[in-house]
Amino acid sequence: MATVKILADQPGAEISPMIYGHFAEHLGRCIYDGFWVGPESSIPNVRGIRTDIVEALRAIRIPVLRWPGGCFADEYHWQDGIGPRESRPAMLNTHWGGVTEDNSFGTHEFLDLCDQLGCEPYICGNVGSGTVREMQQWVEYLTFAGHSPMADLRRANGREEPWPIYFWGVGNENWGCGGNMRPEFYADLYRQYQTYLRNLSGNKLFRIACGANKDDYRWTEVLMQVAGRYMHGLSLHCYTAPGSWRDKGSATEFGEAEWFEVLYKSQFMDELIAKHSGIMDTYDPDKRVALIVDEWGTWYQVEPGTNPGFLYQQNTLRDALAAALNLNIFHKYAERVRMANIAQTVNVLQAMVLTQGEKMLLTPTYHVFHMFQVHQGATYLPVSVQCDDYAWEAESMPALHASASRDGEGAIHVSLVNMDPHDACDLTLQLPTAGLTKVSGRLLTAEAMQAHNTFEAPNQVTPTALTGAQITPQGVTVRLPNKSVAVVSLS
Repeated sequence: MATVKILADQPGAEISPMIYGHFAEHLGRCIYDGFWVGPESSIPNVRGIRTDIVEALRAIRIPVLRWPGGCFADEYHWQDGIGPRESRPAMLNTHWGGVTEDNSFGTHEFLDLCDQLGCEPYICGNVGSGTVREMQQWVEYLTFAGHSPMADLRRANGREEPWPIYFWGVGNENWGCGGNMRPEFYADLYRQYQTYLRNLSGNKLFRIACGANKDDYRWTEVLMQVAGRYMHGLSLHCYTAPGSWRDKGSATEFGEAEWFEVLYKSQFMDELIAKHSGIMDTYDPDKRVALIVDEWGTWYQVEPGTNPGFLYQQNTLRDALAAALNLNIFHKYAERVRMANIAQTVNVLQAMVLTQGEKMLLTPTYHVFHMFQVHQGATYLPVSVQCDDYAWEAESMPALHASASRDGEGAIHVSLVNMDPHDACDLTLQLPTAGLTKVSGRLLTAEAMQAHNTFEAPNQVTPTALTGAQITPQGVTVRLPNKSVAVVSLS
């Protein structure tokens, strides 16, 4: 019998809803033939933005959307994406597939999308191939209420009032595709750029510096030492893949070795956050600067027959468990981690939604986000887990992973992951049960670890009710099936 001790009398930080954020890059079919079908499309849309995708994302209370990249951000020149669509210049997307884009989806369309979604926009500016003036003018175009060249250009393009823009990224992966910079160079460049990103007309920018690639702790050290006092957030990127970076394996054709590897590697996020946070604590003991995990998720070889530059992959039960593990880890570090954006929202990498013409399906990862939304804005409750290990060859890890929170109404929600593909887990949630009268839950599992939703069978992996949980004097007993994710609600 496993135990999950919930330390309800030792509440932690609020779990920011922004931890459940998303990322949409001009990559493959995320924007074009994803979010954007154009106003003339026969697919139902509002001003060119696909309606069923908006409805699906609103159902998981999407809090923030990062755009336009990614690597694309550092070759994107925003003025090419404003004004009459028929007059916008085309551009070559050199990073992703070598395709030519017509810039029909630009600043106004993105902010219309955010309005329809009811989420905060997170704009990533161009440092790699752009200029300080270009980024400064974008902020002025978006946020200045008075009369100026950029504000008047915005009005000429049909928007009288400025937009409230909070989250602003100063470059993306500037250690790599954003310019192959050294941390010392980027830190000085960041200081320069942020100087000219003004708070205009009462709008206050939350400036996010480009942070490290995985375990590049020196990058964090230099950025915090040189530029920490000039930033509000520092990003972190970490993807999880089986095998090597060049041979990541299939999203759907895998065995237990690859199942174990992905879930084992997913938990590296805990070590990463702990170590980067430790460095940040040295320079920012009050935790003023947020750690922003603005790219994370699983990454495999593309689906056979698709453009290798489009990063289109399927999404199985394995990815659902990987997502749940990461979200649980973000909760644990909620005092420092105040935003995370899974990559990417539609048709790219670990997507929420896949489309094929008029068809749309929801992935297993989407269902985890739907189940876990009860944690958004709740108070983190520390947990202590005792359970058997799940072993594969020479490696092992605890079979059970858990997180807990208390919402504003006093209900406690516990998210659970059983990584063992063979054995169910009988567990007890240890907490004071006096006053508890109701236990309910949702469960996500499937017969096969490779199970996934297809356009022919879109409901192969969907949540069901979790049954059999009981309140006892010793705690709440739960039977968690093998290879499953569950959220238990106690009130």
